[in-house]
Amino acid sequence: MFNVGDKIVYPMHGAGVIDSIEEKDILGEKQSYYILKMPGEVKVMIPTAKAETVGVRNIIDKSSADKVMGILEKDETEMDKNWNKRYRDNMDKMKSGDIYEVADVVRNLSFKQKEKGLSTGEKKMLNNAKQILVSELVLAEHASQEEVEQLVENKINTSFMMFRAEEIQTESIVNKFIPFDGTGTNN
Repeated sequence: MFNVGDKIVYPMHGAGVIDSIEEKDILGEKQSYYILKMPGEVKVMIPTAKAETVGVRNIIDKSSADKVMGILEKDETEMDKNWNKRYRDNMDKMKSGDIYEVADVVRNLSFKQKEKGLSTGEKKMLNNAKQILVSELVLAEHASQEEVEQLVENKINTSFMMFRAEEIQTESIVNKFIPFDGTGTNN
């Protein structure tokens, strides 16, 4: 059971604060609802009786927020080459409501975007995953959305440069100094 003022996470939507608990009559059925105030002044109603079964949980603490930042600083985890399978795997991670899994999706898709670009579906997924991640970190870190967004971007950019810049530089140096003319000989 959660209380008014609790900071909670609603999977696939992000983090917010319980603004009130109200009884509503919807389609002739009276139920209690958590009225969750989300970023951007959005309000969401969650039936209190189903909150835990849909994955509502308390936000992470400062120590867990530091672990999330640690995930963003690591190299990407292996993803399936098949777009459909990769999309489903990432969607399952996001639906889990596990902030560490969401951070993994953000980092992996950010790396992929920097390397090759993303399809429209994966771009949308990346934006949604970032919104979910940032909304929880804002409440956990007691920081502004802009500060957290910048921090997340900085962590991803730093780890990308650490783990991928050498590969990218090596490829371009090899192509620059050893031209390939496609004939099998380089005369």
